[in-house]
Amino acid sequence: MTATVNVLTNGYADERVASSVVLVRENDAVIIVDPGMVANRDLILDPLHELGVHALEVTDVIFSHHHPDHTLNAALFLNARCHDVWAIYVDDDWGDRTDVIEGAPSVSLLDTPGHTHEDISTLIETVDGLVVCTHLWWSVEGPAVDPRAVDQELLEASRVTVLALNPVQIIPGHGAAFSPNDLAR
Repeated sequence: MTATVNVLTNGYADERVASSVVLVRENDAVIIVDPGMVANRDLILDPLHELGVHALEVTDVIFSHHHPDHTLNAALFLNARCHDVWAIYVDDDWGDRTDVIEGAPSVSLLDTPGHTHEDISTLIETVDGLVVCTHLWWSVEGPAVDPRAVDQELLEASRVTVLALNPVQIIPGHGAAFSPNDLAR
């Protein structure tokens, strides 16, 4: 089994900030990663609708970490289970975290602290190889040193862990998807 990945919004961080918002689908699982700040909610909903998905069909939302620029628009997805580093949340139920998303065996979560102590990355097995949604990089352009990292050394160790998985694509917190080979440039 493999999942499909669509970037709904490429994030950015300059005078304004928006998170990269990603749609992942496998079987009946419809997953949104980091539905955070964007200039307009239609920048999430319109591409989602163009891909044939209604917000009420989203089954899961994953937060890479707890900053508002990655969580602000979670309420768009009323039927979704929300996943973070600690748990799975549904209505008033705070359940145990699982590392594999129910119904999507090709999608898993990996602790990758550094930007915050509570960072996780989403690992997605696709037909082309592993895709990783992560805030270990803001974008391929940098910054190399995360100005908001709680622990740069820990972040560097998490980067090594992710790169050792040999991903074909990284979708960073605030930029367009890139190949790990682009980091060497």
